Amino acid sequence: MGRIDKFPVVFLDRDGTIIVDKIFLNNPDEVEFLDGVIDGLKKLYDKGYKLVVVTNQSGIARGLVQLENLYEIHRKISEILKQNAVEIYRYYFCPHMPDSGCECRKPNTGAVKEIIEQVDKEKSFVVGDKDTDIGFGKNLGVKTIFLSSIKEDINKLQWKPDFVAKNFSEVVDIILK
Repeated sequence: MGRIDKFPVVFLDRDGTIIVDKIFLNNPDEVEFLDGVIDGLKKLYDKGYKLVVVTNQSGIARGLVQLENLYEIHRKISEILKQNAVEIYRYYFCPHMPDSGCECRKPNTGAVKEIIEQVDKEKSFVVGDKDTDIGFGKNLGVKTIFLSSIKEDINKLQWKPDFVAKNFSEVVDIILK
């Protein structure tokens, strides 16, 4: 059996990390990137990082987000990034409710099980704005960057992030250091 080549990954939360969190976003026309994200993703992509979006989307189970629209939202994100010479390697999402006990909902790692063997964990990061994102990174065994916002008080986090960033430019600086 051949050796599996491992690659560095930046696992990205979606809402509140790369795009504005519109709470159960269901309209692709409302996709709005956060400041510095497109430039930052370009820098990471150009340095050889695979960019993987991992997002909990309980709006699907709640009937607030249609699956077709979720796929359209991801297509729209990819289209905008492609115009900036950036490619998202994969999108993974959990459509289940927070209390469903499923393996694919962050902080669990089931959503990314198909690629986990290929990930160079030493060089990989999880970036997110919620405690579950940090837990996801800890469970994966990669470094974590908490994108601090007013929403989550860092002192109330269940999981302690390896790094804290105020904005996406700081995230990129931390990763490329």
